[in-house]
Amino acid sequence: MNEKTILLVEDNPDDEALMLRALTKNGIANAIVVAHDGVEAVEYLFGEGQYAGRPVDDLPELILLDLKLPRMDGLEVLRRIRGDERTRYVPVVILTTSSEQRDIVESYDLGANSYVTKPVDFTEFMEATRQLGTYWLLLNRSVPVA
Repeated sequence: MNEKTILLVEDNPDDEALMLRALTKNGIANAIVVAHDGVEAVEYLFGEGQYAGRPVDDLPELILLDLKLPRMDGLEVLRRIRGDERTRYVPVVILTTSSEQRDIVESYDLGANSYVTKPVDFTEFMEATRQLGTYWLLLNRSVPVA
């Protein structure tokens, strides 16, 4: 695919390993940055904390965001992404185990581009990852960054 980065925001090591494996097996060769909680994700995006000095104009092509995160939940991360001019158009796919109606509605209210419930079955997870990669990294046209 292309050289753009994917930001994976995932606190569960098993889900992280599964997602990385699925991306690799599906031929998605993008660089992947993993943030293990909401604070780390925000620091990465805005060049703060441990990421101070990182060029903030080097935005990810796609953010895969879990909702149930320590220190700052995914909805607050999404709120911050959409509340900043620099990141408001970066595609954000909520990728979570939650199928609660209020999480789905609030995610879309805050500007999520897509909401995907993580499949439990490995084969289904692989197929979902393939489809996400094909759509968001090949077919979707993102807003050009100035």
